[in-house]
Amino acid sequence: MMFPQLAQFTDVALLLLRVMVGIVFITSGWKHLKDPEARSKDIGMSKGFTIFLGAAEVAGGLGVIFGVLTQLAAAGLILIMLAAIQKKVFVWRTGFWGKSGTNGWSYDTMLVVMNLVIVTTGGGNFSLFK
Repeated sequence: MMFPQLAQFTDVALLLLRVMVGIVFITSGWKHLKDPEARSKDIGMSKGFTIFLGAAEVAGGLGVIFGVLTQLAAAGLILIMLAAIQKKVFVWRTGFWGKSGTNGWSYDTMLVVMNLVIVTTGGGNFSLFK
């Protein structure tokens, strides 16, 4: 390790990672719940599934932020993102970066990896439940 003195900040870094991941999923889930009819048309899913997806994203995001069933919440968010990647690649035929360079599945892949860090570390010691 090049900077071993930074290891003392691992739990802070994991907390910041959890907060960032949680904010992304809570805001995305809220968009699904706020106008499920319009959002369901955007993503090509039923209104009922869009409501379920929104609730799952909000619940997973809150779990990750507060450290409540952290590994389970992060694993659920990974499944959501893998399904999003599958839709973008095989249904919408979107490239890694997308047409505009920002609407591909690179963002989704990054969230999978971020959640994988949370799953494998348990999210650190700054959690409501360990």
